[in-house]
Amino acid sequence: MNAIRDRIVRLERIPASALQPHPLNWRTHPQRQRQAWRGIAAELGFAGAVLARVLDDGSLQVIDGHLRVEESGDAPIPVLVTDLAEDEARRLLLTHDPLGTLAETDGERMRRLLAQEPELSRPLAELLAAAWPTDLRSDREAEPELDGWSCARVFQIVVDCKDEAQQRQVFEQLTKEGWRCRALTL
Repeated sequence: MNAIRDRIVRLERIPASALQPHPLNWRTHPQRQRQAWRGIAAELGFAGAVLARVLDDGSLQVIDGHLRVEESGDAPIPVLVTDLAEDEARRLLLTHDPLGTLAETDGERMRRLLAQEPELSRPLAELLAAAWPTDLRSDREAEPELDGWSCARVFQIVVDCKDEAQQRQVFEQLTKEGWRCRALTL
């Protein structure tokens, strides 16, 4: 295998508002994702960098990290500046996120990692609750039934309750109507 080129030129902290979005960014960021990002950013801060390239006029164009840029306003954020040409940036924009989706989940390691988190903030718990069914689908398909529930494919609704009493009331109401329910505290 040939040596892999390092395309990172430098790391800078740049006001997010000074970065230009890529006009062909094909990812959209729904409100649920934005809220999760805000909560996690408030809890943990920035622990990664936006990826950008230098345009002919010297400004920077985002390749990866559009949501972080949109949500950060004028705050300076970490940016990895690359020497990618326009066609290379398009190719990376097209392949960067899909490459990550090819990763698989080691369910046992995920469970061990979760067990070491005594309390999760609401944004982090909501993010994991949304991601958990998809990430562990292969584990569920291996188990045809779990406590009377078919686990090959599960469709769920999560209802936020103001307190435990309301949770109990909603649970009892849905159970009376014949719905199979589980009460969770996230």
